[in-house]
Amino acid sequence: MDSTGDSLSGRGLKCGEKICLAAFPVLAIVELLFIAFSGCFNCASSSSSDGENQRKKLRYTFEDSVRLSRESRFSVNDIEALYELFKKVSSSIIDDGLIHKEELQLALFRSAHFQNLFLDRVFDLFDEKRNGVIEFEEFIHALNVFHPLASIEEKIEFAFKLYDLRQTGYIEREEVKQMVIAILSESGVQLSDELLEQIVDKGK
Repeated sequence: MDSTGDSLSGRGLKCGEKICLAAFPVLAIVELLFIAFSGCFNCASSSSSDGENQRKKLRYTFEDSVRLSRESRFSVNDIEALYELFKKVSSSIIDDGLIHKEELQLALFRSAHFQNLFLDRVFDLFDEKRNGVIEFEEFIHALNVFHPLASIEEKIEFAFKLYDLRQTGYIEREEVKQMVIAILSESGVQLSDELLEQIVDKGK
């Protein structure tokens, strides 16, 4: 945080170290989300006839897969596997080829009927166009941050945006507190106000 103790700036090595410390739990959780997605690769395959029927519905061609592979760290095979997964998630509630927030929530947390600030922030960062849905290219762009070859700087930047609830370029103490509460709530953990304050103050 800055000298007033009220906010964190996104610039400077010292500040970057603070962000890394504060963001570590978030990075771990989001990487677990990526693992949850990638773990579905094997279950994305189907019979040859089903696969042919699915292929007829594809919006993305092989050339699109090649292009997305060049724009990311994923191989063409990875892109195709992720697209199969994307189709399953995007058709879980509304079969329109787009992931709605409830569908992402259902895929990650097995429920579409609760609100969580952490999920809201993850969805907002995936939704590059800010149109309330996640398109496949946005899906790839977001997951690219958590590829094994992605740098820690990219992950810290993602985590910084996750905490920067008001999108001011600074992380305020209250924003950190809100995110910590949301993350702990998702894990079913409840802490006393005193202990919560101690956790938040570690970012100072």
